[in-house]
Amino acid sequence: MKHFQLLISLIFIGIISTAQSVGDKLTKAMQQLKNDSALKHASVSLYVVESKTNKIVTDYNSELGLAPASCQKILTSVTAFELLGKDYQYKTELGYDGAITNGVLKGNLYLVGSGDPTLGSWRYSVTKDTAIVKEWLDAIKDAGIKSIDGNILLDGRKFSYQPLPGGWIWDDIGNYYGAGTWGLNWHENQYDLVLQPGDNEGDDVTILKTNPALQRAFLKPNIKTGKKGSGDNGYIYLPPYSNTGFIEGTVPAGEKTFTISGAFSHPLWQIQQVLDDALNKENIGFKTMFDLSTIDDTVMRKPSKIIVTHKSPTLDSINFWFLKKSINLYGEALLKTIAYEQTGMGATDKGVDIVRKFWQEQGMDVGALKIIDGSGLSPQNRITTSVLVNVLQYAKDKKWFSSFYEALPLYNGMKLKSGSIGGSKSFAGYHTSKAGIDYTVAIIVNNFDGSASAVVKKLFSVLDELK
Repeated sequence: MKHFQLLISLIFIGIISTAQSVGDKLTKAMQQLKNDSALKHASVSLYVVESKTNKIVTDYNSELGLAPASCQKILTSVTAFELLGKDYQYKTELGYDGAITNGVLKGNLYLVGSGDPTLGSWRYSVTKDTAIVKEWLDAIKDAGIKSIDGNILLDGRKFSYQPLPGGWIWDDIGNYYGAGTWGLNWHENQYDLVLQPGDNEGDDVTILKTNPALQRAFLKPNIKTGKKGSGDNGYIYLPPYSNTGFIEGTVPAGEKTFTISGAFSHPLWQIQQVLDDALNKENIGFKTMFDLSTIDDTVMRKPSKIIVTHKSPTLDSINFWFLKKSINLYGEALLKTIAYEQTGMGATDKGVDIVRKFWQEQGMDVGALKIIDGSGLSPQNRITTSVLVNVLQYAKDKKWFSSFYEALPLYNGMKLKSGSIGGSKSFAGYHTSKAGIDYTVAIIVNNFDGSASAVVKKLFSVLDELK
């Protein structure tokens, strides 16, 4: 019995000493990182705790507010799970007012959105644009509507008219990752721009097509041909609601075609064209089609009868792609949805206030939550590694945790969300060591010098101490 107790004691002491040595190793690794010439002028923060006990393993500037980039999505994701629920679904309604007589709708047809970021998305079979349009057409036919003696009204007013958060920079807006968020979204508000570079550096670049076809907007190709193998250095400048934009930068020489992706300046223009084509094909006429948010609708027109309600995939499924592929549109939609469900208006600033208040109620210092958006794209965001770790710790005891955990990508053999914007790199998530110890970790570096890929290797050399 004494030998058994001695053995248990030695194992216990070994575990403690291992945890202590990990902390020491991390401290040493962080000092080496900070002494690296690429981080001479950088701000760095690392916070690690043992997941099961919340015991601090290492704390290096954990209360320093830094730009988290896409690691901010962790905050949005966990808040959405808590305030909306993992089974939450967006609803897009097709309905009408008036009456149907002998196949003629004596009234208006309405398409009412709730900010669904998956409407028309290619990521799910039930959300593809062709599936959605078929669902709408089938509902119109089943309702007995052969002609519309009225208008088609697109209603995205559950979200604010402003589609972009404050603080997003000009170079991002117009590109797919800088897409705005409306009450009615389509095809993730994204299109592909197919270009034909020249054979030599400096040659003009030709626009071959957009897919899907860009509606009501013209792009001027100021973009040039770059060196062979230079990659995508093209930027699209097309702000929301604009009919004109331009492309600058370079795409590599020697490519038969080269594709970059942009953001619709207004997704309702895309929906209008899709609906118009579908109805014309079925010879279903109507007077005109317009966006209700563009008029002074004092009576707040709405349908009296709903003929079909399209439901989005559940939030846990949306969250999978949100974290796995780091889709900024999903984060901004979730933030606005949180605001809509609690205030009746899906506005970014309202969502930010609710998120900050929620975490303040969980005991966090609201001063450590200087957030501007839901995706982390704004370089003005500032949060701490202690906030990220505390949010991750909060999540692990929830019933929906497995859905959240599975959505985290795998980096360096660890379940981590990554973040990257100009001069900033971050990782946050979970790891189980070979010794069987679970860790929760967050690391952020701002204002580094050199390439992001080189800095990632340096950060991984620190995180490797947890293995």
